[in-house]
Amino acid sequence: MSIKEQIAVYIAMQPEPKRREMQELHDIILKVMPKCKLWFLDGKDSKGKTVSNPNIGYGSYTIKYADGTTREFYQIGLSANTTGISVYIMGIEDKTYLARTYGKKLGKASVTGYCIKFKTLKDINPDILEAAIRSGIEATNK
Repeated sequence: MSIKEQIAVYIAMQPEPKRREMQELHDIILKVMPKCKLWFLDGKDSKGKTVSNPNIGYGSYTIKYADGTTREFYQIGLSANTTGISVYIMGIEDKTYLARTYGKKLGKASVTGYCIKFKTLKDINPDILEAAIRSGIEATNK
């Protein structure tokens, strides 16, 4: 199954209204990043054990670890969770940036160093979420 097919299946298996909202977010991210590399991480480790929720990834950047090693990873991630939806914005050096810049403007969302988590799209301002995504892309493209 292709990555696009895996993403479609993952979104389709979500209960409504989360399915519709995941599709809307997927479309927004693809509008912002139309030619990006797509990823699908099923949440399983190399032994097949579930270690996280499945993630859809968009774009690509290089993570640099403290030991000097590097790894390619996605810039933006999207995942359903038990209480709603998470959007991951990777590669921002300042772990307070998202909360300081977008936290109060987003609406009812929990904002950490790289994750914006909310129950439903109607709880947040999608234009502010899109602005946060764009700033994350700019941060990793420098």
